Amino acid sequence: MALPAPTRAAPDLSFLLSHTSHVLNTRLTAALAGIGMTVRGHCVLIHALPGELAQIELAKLTDLDKTTMVVTLDELEEAGLAERRPSPADRRARIVVVTEAGRAMATAGEKIVDRVHGEVLASLPDDERATFESALRHLVEGYLAEPVDCERPVRRPRQAHG
Repeated sequence: MALPAPTRAAPDLSFLLSHTSHVLNTRLTAALAGIGMTVRGHCVLIHALPGELAQIELAKLTDLDKTTMVVTLDELEEAGLAERRPSPADRRARIVVVTEAGRAMATAGEKIVDRVHGEVLASLPDDERATFESALRHLVEGYLAEPVDCERPVRRPRQAHG
């Protein structure tokens, strides 16, 4: 006979946040696939648009490790959406430049991301949307802004920032 699960003193925030993040990511992945873009690729393009950032700076902005950034940039270059060029300031560094095709793709992708995010917010009651957004911002900018050191590293999949 199975024992009942213990009664929780607080909601299972780990499950709630992880599940909603995963499902949102699947919705974004499916929607961006319609234009031949990935969530990760879109995120890199959007963050690279404003200027010529070094790969390492772009990796930090997008929360990607170096290896994943290299793979993503390889994909974007192969598709003609971005280029890596030597940095004029540091010959060892490579800067990322978004091509005109990349700018068009980023614009199209941003419309899709905005639509999906709008659908998510529209699924909430009108009087809860602003509170939900505010609460998430407070967590991201406050108590849950930075991971803590722990003995066993916690792996996390890249999530959309868009």
